[in-house]
Amino acid sequence: MTASLSDAEAAALAAVDEAAAARTLLELLAVPSVTGSAAESELQHLLARHLQRLDLDVDLWSMNLPELRADPAYPGSEAPRDEAWGLVGSTRDDSDGPALVLQGHVDVVPPGDRSRWAGDPFVPRVTGDIVHGRGACDMKAGLAAVLAALTAIRTAGVRLRGRLAAHFAVSEEDGGLGAFGTLRRGHTADACIIAEPTSGTLMTANAGALTFRIEVPGQATHGSTRYAGVSALDAYLPLHHALARLETARNRDPHPLMAAYPIPYPLSVGTVHAGDWASSVPDLLVAEGRLGVRLDEDPADARTELENCIAHACAADPWLRTHPATVTWPGGQFASGRMPDGHPLAALVGHAHADITGSRPAREQGAPYGSDLRLYSAQGIPTLQYGPGEVRWAHGSQEQVRLADVITVTRTLVLAALRTVGTK
Repeated sequence: MTASLSDAEAAALAAVDEAAAARTLLELLAVPSVTGSAAESELQHLLARHLQRLDLDVDLWSMNLPELRADPAYPGSEAPRDEAWGLVGSTRDDSDGPALVLQGHVDVVPPGDRSRWAGDPFVPRVTGDIVHGRGACDMKAGLAAVLAALTAIRTAGVRLRGRLAAHFAVSEEDGGLGAFGTLRRGHTADACIIAEPTSGTLMTANAGALTFRIEVPGQATHGSTRYAGVSALDAYLPLHHALARLETARNRDPHPLMAAYPIPYPLSVGTVHAGDWASSVPDLLVAEGRLGVRLDEDPADARTELENCIAHACAADPWLRTHPATVTWPGGQFASGRMPDGHPLAALVGHAHADITGSRPAREQGAPYGSDLRLYSAQGIPTLQYGPGEVRWAHGSQEQVRLADVITVTRTLVLAALRTVGTK
C-alpha cells in the first residue's frame, strides 16, 4: 500500500477474510442461476441470508412483472420467466452522509455445449489460484467481493457517516429487469460501483446493444427446379454485406473511452435460420443479431440507421425491391450510459486501487457491451464498473477468475466504500 490509512480503514482491511471470500465464491458458483431459471431465485434467497447475518436492513421482494413490463421505460428481456426477486441490503438509514451502492447481478448465461467444459460447469474447480466454472468471472467473483467487503466493514465495527448498500439483481444478461425493478422500488443512492469484471480498470461508460431480427422472404420450389424459385438464403446475402458496411461506418471516430477497441460498436449476426426441408428452396430466412449503440446515441436513432440500411439494400435488389425484408426489435434493448465527466467517484476508486496494489491509479475506459450501468446512470446515479476477472473469459467454456483478483477488489471496495460514505 502507498497511502497512510485511517484507523477505520486499517481495521476494516485487517478484517478481510480471504478464505471466507473464496468459500463464498464456491458456494455461489454451485447454484446454476441461469437467467430466468428457478435457480436464479434460489440464489437471491441464499444471498439474502448472507446479508441478514450482517445485520443489515434487508429488502427481499417478488417483483410485479406485469407492472414492470407495462412501464414505458422497461428495458426488455429475452428469457421467459414467471418470477423475479429483488434484493437489497443496507446499513441503517439514520445517516447524514452520502449513500453508496455496491451492485452485482446474480444471473449467468447458459453453459452451452457441456462437452467443451473440463467438468460440470456448475461444479466449481480450483486449480492453484484459479477458480473455474460458469459465472466465475461474470460475475459471481464480483458478488463474492461485495459480500466480503461488507463483511469486513461490519466485522470491524466501523461506524459509517453515510449509508452503504448492496443491490443484487436478476436478469442482467437479458436486459436489466432486476436493476430496473430495484430502482423503481425506490432504492437509489448518490453513487454506485458495479463489480463486473474489468481487469483492474475503471469502466466509466458502456456502449449499448440492441437485439434485432431480420426476416427475408423467398419463393419455395422443389430443389430440382431451384431456378423456378428464389432462395431466401441467397436473398439475405446482400443484406449481410450491407450490415458489414454499416458496422464500418458506425465505428468511424469513436469516443475516446472506446477508441482502444478494434471494433468499439460491433454489429453481429448471431443466428440464421432458413428452410424446413433439404430438397426445398427456402422461402424464409430469419437472422437475429445485436447492434452496438454508440456512447450518448439515442437507441431510436440506432434502430432507424439499421432499418434504413436494410431498406436501401432491398431497394437495390431485384427480388427484395418488391419483396422487402422486415426488421423488428425483440429481446433486450441496452442503451449506452456513462458517468459524468470529472465525477470524483472515478478518482476515488482509482486511488483506492492504487493504495491496495501499490501501482498507478486505475485508468478509465469504456466497455463495448451493455450492462446495468446505464440504468443507474439514467436515474442520475453516477456509476462505474470495477471488479475481479477478465471479460474475455466470460460466457465461454473456460470461464475463470483468479482468487488474488477477488481479494484485491474486495480490499479496494472496502477503501472506496469508507472514503465515499465517510466514517464517524
